[in-house]
Amino acid sequence: MTSRSSKATARPSSEARAVARTQTLIQGAGGIGTVRKTTLPGGLRIVTETLPSVRSATFGIWAHVGSRDETRSLNGATHYLEHLLFKGTARRSALDISAALDAVGGEMNAFTAKEYTCYYARVLDTDLPLAIDVVCDMLTGSLILEEDVDVERGAILEEIAMTEDDPGDCVHDLFAHTMFGDNALGRPVLGTVDTVNALTADRIRRFYKKHYDPTHLVVACAGNIDHAKVVRQVRAAFEKAGALKNPEAKPIAPRDGSRTIRTSGKVELLGRKTEQAHVVLGMPGLARSDDRRWAMGVLNTALGGGMSSRLFQEVREKRGLAYSVYSYTSGFADCGLFGVYAGCRPSQVHDVLRICRDELDQVARDGLSDDEIARAIGQLRGSTVLGLEDTGALMNRIGKSELCWGEQMSVDDMLAKIAAVTPDEVRSVARDILGQRPSLSVIGPLKDKQAARLHDAVA
Repeated sequence: MTSRSSKATARPSSEARAVARTQTLIQGAGGIGTVRKTTLPGGLRIVTETLPSVRSATFGIWAHVGSRDETRSLNGATHYLEHLLFKGTARRSALDISAALDAVGGEMNAFTAKEYTCYYARVLDTDLPLAIDVVCDMLTGSLILEEDVDVERGAILEEIAMTEDDPGDCVHDLFAHTMFGDNALGRPVLGTVDTVNALTADRIRRFYKKHYDPTHLVVACAGNIDHAKVVRQVRAAFEKAGALKNPEAKPIAPRDGSRTIRTSGKVELLGRKTEQAHVVLGMPGLARSDDRRWAMGVLNTALGGGMSSRLFQEVREKRGLAYSVYSYTSGFADCGLFGVYAGCRPSQVHDVLRICRDELDQVARDGLSDDEIARAIGQLRGSTVLGLEDTGALMNRIGKSELCWGEQMSVDDMLAKIAAVTPDEVRSVARDILGQRPSLSVIGPLKDKQAARLHDAVA
């Protein structure tokens, strides 16, 4: 059994410290919003955004691994590993990790998605060195002890149970399975009770060593920071852990994915004794690198992105058939999803689905009006800026951009892309996406006759 005692690390050679390439990717006015990137020998990328007007900083490390990288028997390993990296290193126990950030009023957390994982801490700017040291220690020095694996298994099983108790959340996992089937994209990020129970400490350690190499990581930091200082502190932390072993190593390229099989016209029903029926009606969408994603964003906003959207007006405002109704898009490396969610009384589910299907068909056939498109463009531009008003959101933007696209786009360029969307582009993507035969996922207490009629919604 590995202990948590500290160990000495050899001093890095001058060759290992030789070359670090730094470039300015976005030049902000007066230094505000300036984005810089340094690639260290060993393939570790460090991206920062400097905002001298704030007093906080958010530091994160993004790993190029998600549930998509799991085999069927490893389903849930990425999320399990996310939990375990908080359980202790050679230098810190689990309590040491949490207490260090609590002592300075910091926030620390992580999340796992289908194509990436992120660990982050938000602190006062003066406490950034502490956040860097703790998060880097977690990423490079996790012990993954058998005793910790056993303890955390219980917590993860409780998290799975909690998700299954929330049908409004669970229905999106069901929809992914409806669309992708028994493919890695169709399996739940949390895994299942069976797969989590079958995971061992040894298998998780191997998964960790394979996917947490510096070439698979992107460090992102935003706030009142100095890029050069962040680079020095991160480099020192990784070299102390002996993580930058190969100075010739190069960062891996953004994920391109393999063509994922998607279905159409499929219906999946999960019977639950709930007060509402939770439904997702949707179809294949766009990959995240598709040039049409800007037009798709406008279309999604106009259809179900706010209180003035078509679906909200038709389903809730005019008929009162649902409290929550919205549309959404999910983009992956090689494919995507478009979905419409609604929660309603079981007796109303067929009316809700009929209205949603009618609206999608009408927009696919006739398009949106110029007024709807103009309003959606304005809403999307505003929400884009408002969503980037804190250092955590900025860290997420630059970290995900580097990991998923390998490039950065300024906020002004993003706003220009949205503003440049034309009505013809929106109508074209509406025909392409909404014109497909949809699939349907439903969770609720539907009777046999009601369930049999659900196929009418996708016919």
